[in-house]
Amino acid sequence: MSLWFVIVGMSIVTLCVRLSCIALLDQYDFPDRVQTALRFVPVAVLSALIAPELLAINDVYTWSFDDGRLIAGMLAALVAWYTKNALLTVFSGMAVLFTIQYIFQ
Repeated sequence: MSLWFVIVGMSIVTLCVRLSCIALLDQYDFPDRVQTALRFVPVAVLSALIAPELLAINDVYTWSFDDGRLIAGMLAALVAWYTKNALLTVFSGMAVLFTIQYIFQ
C-alpha cells in the first residue's frame, strides 16, 4: 500500500511542477527567435533518445546494418518525411525491424 502512496504522491508533485511552469511562462511573451528555437526542442529530444538506440550494438557505437535497427530507423525516417504521419512511421519502422529480426535470427 505504501508503494501506491509513493506513486500517487510523486504523480502529484510532477503535475504541480509542470503546471507551475506552464502557469508562470504563460504570462510572458517570448521574442520570435525564442519561439522559433523552442519549436525544435521536441525534435532534438526525440533524436537524442532514438539515435543511441539505432547506432549502438552491445553498447558499442557503430554504423552497422547487422542488427536491423539502423535499416528500420532509416526507413522510418523516410516514411516520416514522406507522409508526416507519426503513427504510420512507428508502425512501419517496427514492422521492418520485426521482419528483419525474424528472417535473420
